[in-house]
Amino acid sequence: MSRTADLRSDTVTKPTPEMYRAMADAELGDNVLETDPTVGRLESLAAEMTGMEAALFMPSGTMGNQCALATHTNPGDSVIFEDQAHMIWYEGGGPAIFSGVITRGLPTRDGTITPQQLSETVLTRSEHTPGTTLVCLENSHNRHGGAVTTVSQPAALKEAADEAGIRVHLDGARMFNASAALGVDIKEITGLVDTANFCLSKGLASPIGSLLCGPSDFITEAAFWRKRLGGGMRQAGILAACGIVSLTQMVERLTEDHERTQALSGHVAGLPGIDPVDAPTNILVMNTVRTAEEWMNELEKHGVRTLPFDKHRLRAVLHKDIGDAELKTALEGFSKSAEALA
Repeated sequence: MSRTADLRSDTVTKPTPEMYRAMADAELGDNVLETDPTVGRLESLAAEMTGMEAALFMPSGTMGNQCALATHTNPGDSVIFEDQAHMIWYEGGGPAIFSGVITRGLPTRDGTITPQQLSETVLTRSEHTPGTTLVCLENSHNRHGGAVTTVSQPAALKEAADEAGIRVHLDGARMFNASAALGVDIKEITGLVDTANFCLSKGLASPIGSLLCGPSDFITEAAFWRKRLGGGMRQAGILAACGIVSLTQMVERLTEDHERTQALSGHVAGLPGIDPVDAPTNILVMNTVRTAEEWMNELEKHGVRTLPFDKHRLRAVLHKDIGDAELKTALEGFSKSAEALA
């Protein structure tokens, strides 16, 4: 049987054997009644690792981000995003539906909002104008090809936000990838924001789950929003057990995904009709002469699964289920596809 390289997303990963064992052995309770000890251990671990006071286990990254947004704001507030942000593009209009906020997207070169952009965009509340109360960041940045914001950049932005009296939320779905790429402890990233949400179900390979981290009073209010949005889970320790494995066993190996992404990028750069952009983490975005859908369909014939990002942009994501054998399949598949589409 020929091997397939599924590069559609790092969300396609399967649980590790250790995760299956942890699920089977998990001590359970009713998490809505706050009696599931495994969820409690996961939340405590996440808070400790991020340097935050508390954490809240969420079914998904989207719910974590939307609960954070609703907790931070009031309807009618103005919120600043980078204009390619996941929270605007891929969360079903949640800012408008759940929080009733006005979103203002700022264009950037690499997903990083500058302090000057922030200062020029903040609105002061008046009889006529909604006030800006929050800025949302993304690191690493999905639509900018896994781009990473260096520690010095959000430090300057946080200073500008504090001066303007607004809070900072990090959509850190892949912030452990950013940490690995920068070679810094995750606290150096989370220490520059007020709240952060990260996914267990992407590079960290859990089947389900995200964690929203922040001050204790914020997390208490966010738990109310989680319940309101239908995110109260009962014997959730089965899932939280996988999250504990993710945080204790899967973080250090993320650099392997980055190295294989660089190998794929270097190979694709030598092919006609396709041009990869910088890939500092595990996401490779490629500009294509033929449509991205044509590339996706041709690659599928050779055992390589990808997703179009735009009409002429293709995305491939490396993860723990792409080893050297799968990488070889991907390299060969791109070569054959380039020849077929030339």
